[in-house]
Amino acid sequence: MNQPNTAKLILIRHGQSTWNAANRFSGWVDIPLNSQGRCEAIKAAKKIAEYDIDICFTSLLMRAKETTAICLTECGDKCLEKSPVFKHDSKDSNWHGWDKYEEIPIYTSPDLDERYYGDLQGYNKGEMAKRVGEEIVHQWRRSFRTRPPGGESLADTAARTIPYFQKQILPHLKEGNNVLVSAHGNSLRSIIMHLDNLEESKVPNLELATGIPIVYTVNESGKIIDKNILN
Repeated sequence: MNQPNTAKLILIRHGQSTWNAANRFSGWVDIPLNSQGRCEAIKAAKKIAEYDIDICFTSLLMRAKETTAICLTECGDKCLEKSPVFKHDSKDSNWHGWDKYEEIPIYTSPDLDERYYGDLQGYNKGEMAKRVGEEIVHQWRRSFRTRPPGGESLADTAARTIPYFQKQILPHLKEGNNVLVSAHGNSLRSIIMHLDNLEESKVPNLELATGIPIVYTVNESGKIIDKNILN
């Protein structure tokens, strides 16, 4: 139950994907969860079942959308009360308006997509470390401003995720709505940096496990008043 005039922001990195398991750079490659990832999402659903989710946001990538759907449909009898409904671009006439039902609306956006890894996408991380050196790969993966070849830095990712959070997500929290955001390691790292006021020097140590919900309590002015990691 929320405290008076507060809302919950639940952030979750998608469950393990097929390429997470293979230790490959994923980026914008649209790959699905594997069986472990689906189990992680089911466990996450149980952990957040106590919260009444009002609205959801996710990336365009399947692994994040799968995690969202599982989190909202594996929560026991409570899931019978409201169904999640994926919203679609109103300009796409193929839907004929049949996504108008908003029991638990889910909005997708490329602004929440994973960091673009450019030329690294598809490569095994360990093999790449042997090729160019562990320190270089660590910089590509964890620094704030270093770009991998042909890809985005975390600063580039933050330039799209943080404005999206401020414009599309934060207003719902200020109105008292509980919000679920299912996204990716780097898109969520950039949002967490913003929420926690982390300095750039702290970025390399910010690790997010797959399928573990992070719950923020947010007051009506948008201020974070509590944070809880549901390990």
